[in-house]
Amino acid sequence: MASPMIPPASASDFLAKHGWEGAEIRPLAGDASFRRYFRVHRGSETAVLMDAPPPHEDPRPFVVVAEWLTEAGLSAPQILARDLERGLLLLDDLGDARLRETVDSAPERETQLYELAVDLLVHLHRRPPMPGLRPHGLDQWLDELTLFSDWYCPALGLDVDVEGFRNSWRAVLSEVADDGSAPVTVLRDFHAENIMLVGGREGIRHFGLLDFQDAVVGHPAYDLASVLEDARRDVTPSTERAMLDRYKEAAGCGEAFESAYWSLAAQRNTRILGVFTRLWKRDGKPHYTGFQPRMWGLLERDLRHPALGPVRDWFDANVPPEKRAPAWAGGAPE
Repeated sequence: MASPMIPPASASDFLAKHGWEGAEIRPLAGDASFRRYFRVHRGSETAVLMDAPPPHEDPRPFVVVAEWLTEAGLSAPQILARDLERGLLLLDDLGDARLRETVDSAPERETQLYELAVDLLVHLHRRPPMPGLRPHGLDQWLDELTLFSDWYCPALGLDVDVEGFRNSWRAVLSEVADDGSAPVTVLRDFHAENIMLVGGREGIRHFGLLDFQDAVVGHPAYDLASVLEDARRDVTPSTERAMLDRYKEAAGCGEAFESAYWSLAAQRNTRILGVFTRLWKRDGKPHYTGFQPRMWGLLERDLRHPALGPVRDWFDANVPPEKRAPAWAGGAPE
């Protein structure tokens, strides 16, 4: 079940120990994990308290990746204080201006801001991958896809060809794994709700990064697909096309990258359909089902690419139209 937005009992002592005694703690956000965030107020000063409670969460990866991203010239939260045993971090406050709401309220800025997102990825991908990260390649892509067959299909009453599902994806993703792209640091959740617009910072540092603790080493197309085929907001197809072209030109990529982009976008969107179903069925978070129609719209568009032929054929044979976006039109299915 979703955790209530109440500060942990140890929060006041933690804050007092690090100079924030008597500070007011207000709920800020929860997410799809057990992590919760609070804004801490001390007069005119603010900071963000992350509660990543053991044994469900471990804040250490967040700390390590945040420090590496900062060294790489990007804007990750500064760690002001830490109690790793109790899963508490005090972070500098990147503000309230998220990319999602900014673009939704000023759509004329979509191109400008997404160009900056692409430039950030180009900058990140020009650096050698962060040491010590887990690989994110063919085996991991295939394992992640079981979220669809294990959670989505049973929830919709679908009796599907599971072996054929894996084989069709293997046929497509093996081409991506063997396309010769140099591995890069992949943030995995690089999208409009995890990008803050930080005042007083220029260029790619204007974008503050969040939710990167699951970073891996993988294909450069993955984070590009994450931000352009966003589960939480609609990016116009014309912007997606222009940004894909912008990345390809800046990084010197060819048609193999184009195929990888659509294949990994489809992989990610299929996985997320399973993730959101699991959040509903297992974790008591039904509001995630509201994103399912968008996910199907994205996936259907991905499947039209010629590289996705085997996967498209599997979906046509196993998932009828009424079990796709229409099944979620009124919310979670009965």
